[in-house]
Amino acid sequence: MPIKLVTTVAELHAEGARLLTANGGTSQGLVPTMGALHEGHAALARAAVGQNDVVVATIFVNPLQFGDAVDLDRYPRTLEADLALLEAEGVDLAFAPSVEEVYPGGEPLVRITSGRLGEKWEGASRPGHFDGALTVVAKLLHYGLPAAGVAGAGLPAYRAYFGQKDAQQLALVRRMVADLNFPVEIVGVPTVRSADGLALSSRNRFLSYEEREAALVLSRALRLLEERAAVREPLDLDSAVALVESQPLVALDYFDVVDPATLEPLAENCRETPFRGEALALIAAKVGPVRLIDNIPLSS
Repeated sequence: MPIKLVTTVAELHAEGARLLTANGGTSQGLVPTMGALHEGHAALARAAVGQNDVVVATIFVNPLQFGDAVDLDRYPRTLEADLALLEAEGVDLAFAPSVEEVYPGGEPLVRITSGRLGEKWEGASRPGHFDGALTVVAKLLHYGLPAAGVAGAGLPAYRAYFGQKDAQQLALVRRMVADLNFPVEIVGVPTVRSADGLALSSRNRFLSYEEREAALVLSRALRLLEERAAVREPLDLDSAVALVESQPLVALDYFDVVDPATLEPLAENCRETPFRGEALALIAAKVGPVRLIDNIPLSS
């Protein structure tokens, strides 16, 4: 069935209720995106379609999470291609609102605060980013809340899908949903990579050939830690950092091993102590003018 595009909250609610009734009304999935979709977003859509009767994808470039107006203007807008990708994956409904629809009174006077969890790593490098991201995610989760669906069936199951590539955002969304009692299940979907290991990102299109080749050092360094963790060796983070810093086109911002839930550093696992348990390796760097992030779960 062709995907339906709506641009207002009223249309979203009306069409969502219609689709729920038509499709059995037991579950609805939400896939929030900023557009410029790629195979990573397709994986989110596939996961949602596989688990829900109705799937809504949102396409909205949120100005609140951009600290730089130039970066906001530069963000690619590819609505027609995005809709084609979503339709191919079986998404039922696309919600692509204007800034005025989402923020009718201008920038909101009250926002979600990301707290201590949002002040480190990406939050330290991009102050205010996660407050803006959580504010719009909170609104989108409310917009996507399913209606009662088929008469007598009760409230449908409600799930929202986020990529593991943005690991800190995923941790923050899960914390917000738990702390503020949002009636939604947050589903994390593993990072999708190109054949050579580079994590897929809308920013990759801005890399030159040489910069893209240089960017591969990020995933190589992460895989090095993953291999050491799997055999319970010391992670020796310093040597992985040195590998990244040996690439002249890459300027490292941060590279550390953290607790997956709290994002606190696990320094004892980084050097001489044999690795045990679960962790998350986080990395961010500028490759030429393009800032990239990546991560990989560690387990032994």
